[in-house]
Amino acid sequence: MKNQHDTGELIAKYQPRLQSFIRGKVASREDAEDILQDVFYQLVKTVNTTMNPIEQVSAWLYRVARNAIINHAAKKREENMPVYRNDDGDTGMLEDFSEVLFNDDEASPSPSPETEYMRSLVWTELERALAELPPGQREIYELTELEGIPVKEIARTTGLPVNTLLSRKRYAMLHLRERMRALYDEIIHA
Repeated sequence: MKNQHDTGELIAKYQPRLQSFIRGKVASREDAEDILQDVFYQLVKTVNTTMNPIEQVSAWLYRVARNAIINHAAKKREENMPVYRNDDGDTGMLEDFSEVLFNDDEASPSPSPETEYMRSLVWTELERALAELPPGQREIYELTELEGIPVKEIARTTGLPVNTLLSRKRYAMLHLRERMRALYDEIIHA
């Protein structure tokens, strides 16, 4: 990927898939378009200012999109109690806890006492639940979910197969969902 023509082809190639990915994670179409534009701006900027080519363009684009979505959510977050979004509850529960743990509203200088208390409760329970996991499961969960490192990168550095890491992460997620369910139900039904 050495010139503007190549960058234009990449944008044309990945635009529909990235737009769909982002749209599935963001409430408004306008916000999704802004995030997509930011992702492609980062691509053009990186291509034009870096001597090293992007080796895995698809993975790089999705990582930039994921980070842009997280940054966008942090700026837009309202201080409402999490709403139970899924009938099965597991995904919605973890997403709601993620919002409580990682999002800070830049518009207000300090979170409300209720938000701070809830954040403290969730972190305490999460730490307890993580401590119960076998070391391999805990490590893969922390690296992928808390530090945002891609599984393929972890596989490359540890020498473990991707499927092994994904299996460990799945078991960690199942355990955490089970352990965090009581706190989630308590917060929702309080």
